[in-house]
Amino acid sequence: MDEKFWDDKYGENGQVWSGRPNGVLVSEAADLQPGRALDVGCGEGGDAHWLAEHGWTVTGVDLSRVALARARELCRDLPVDLRHQDIAKEPPEPGAYDLVSLHYFPLLREKGHPALRGLVEAVAPGGTLLVAGHEMSGLQAQGAGDSDQGDFYQPSEFAAFLGEGWTVEADGVRPRVDSAPEGTEHTHDVVLRAHRSA
Repeated sequence: MDEKFWDDKYGENGQVWSGRPNGVLVSEAADLQPGRALDVGCGEGGDAHWLAEHGWTVTGVDLSRVALARARELCRDLPVDLRHQDIAKEPPEPGAYDLVSLHYFPLLREKGHPALRGLVEAVAPGGTLLVAGHEMSGLQAQGAGDSDQGDFYQPSEFAAFLGEGWTVEADGVRPRVDSAPEGTEHTHDVVLRAHRSA
């Protein structure tokens, strides 16, 4: 799932996603005080657009330049900074964001966990980490074999890297808010929401 993979995915399919924000983001971030948000794997910009419309100043990062071009069109005239960035190689600024949000982002496991640690460290004091993923036993996407599941971090695994000063506010499986992606039987999400003390 490198840059070419994502550019090909977006380039071959026209608009890939609905343009609407992820349901988990809407339900979990609606009660947060707006500030600076980091949207990791922002894709075509649905989440970044929603956050900006609700008072957030947003930085969206993605590997695909094709997706970013679409996100720029969607988010024009909104306080959204869209960046071509591989967070595994270039971690976000520590302590810079009041919300760090990852939705269905395939974060590859690495020795020492540098990318995961970088995302946790990017949350500012008083901020929130929000991670949503597929509940894998309910996902039967074409081409997604069981052998690949262990290659990527699951939301609940972030909890082990939070340390002192963090409170886990949600960590579990819940029914999807949105309809399942086309070609899947995905019915449930795994969601981790954690707050860092000020």
